[in-house]
Amino acid sequence: STWGRHQRILIASTMQRSKKTVRASVIVPAYKEGANVRPLVTRLFAALDSRKTSQFNKDNVECIFVDDNSRDGSEDEVHRLANEGYPVRIIVRTTERGLSSAVLRGFAEANGDLLLCMDADLQHPPEKVPELLEALDADSTEFVIGTRYGEGVEIDKDWPLHRQIISKTARLMARPLTPLSDPMTGFFGIRKDVLARGQNINNVGFKICLELYAKCRCRRFAEVPFSFGVRVHGESKLTGAVIVKYIQQLKELYNDQMPWFLPALFVFLLVAVFIFFYLAKKVLMG
Repeated sequence: STWGRHQRILIASTMQRSKKTVRASVIVPAYKEGANVRPLVTRLFAALDSRKTSQFNKDNVECIFVDDNSRDGSEDEVHRLANEGYPVRIIVRTTERGLSSAVLRGFAEANGDLLLCMDADLQHPPEKVPELLEALDADSTEFVIGTRYGEGVEIDKDWPLHRQIISKTARLMARPLTPLSDPMTGFFGIRKDVLARGQNINNVGFKICLELYAKCRCRRFAEVPFSFGVRVHGESKLTGAVIVKYIQQLKELYNDQMPWFLPALFVFLLVAVFIFFYLAKKVLMG
């Protein structure tokens, strides 16, 4: 299976360390995000360098773009950044597509034991990466997320209302599966040894954070609030097909994690409808 291949690569990459000791790998799935490559990389490593108390810096953090054959200059830009001394590389996929599989491919080929995922569109501020890595590096933490719903966090006023409604609805639908405040986020991290215990990972769809949290049986997690910005360059990947795939993914997760939930919900709704019509009839008949 595709996940089985990812697991074999994951084990191999654990054994093959780079010349420098890489502690953390930042994975950036991308498609047609060429204009965002340079600002993301420069801001990321500037943030690491400026945080003097952090254990993470340019010498032990790598950045890996996983690009779905954009052909928009992303590959050339990454090579230019690498030549300038940034620890960045790019994997260009020509036979696979999709965000979740891109994230898993990046995680599998990463050298770090701490794996962090972030979007390429700069809506996830690179300046928050050091804080997420430090939270994930804590002794008992298995999983970390950047949350848009933390205390004092404001959603950008220019973020479309329909996107906010979709996000909140999707979050509510997943609530029984996870205690995470923002399971829809694409800004998250997991330890490599925790990832390795995952079974039957679904590599289709966009909500790989929720998938990994559930399938890797994570319990100890941390959350880092961040303000979600609007896209600067490129186009949104949210489509009707993506929403349908998310609903299919939720169904599969409920069947896997809580096989009793959907039948119980169906019975509950039937009972609720019966009670509603019964009371309505009583009222109409006086």
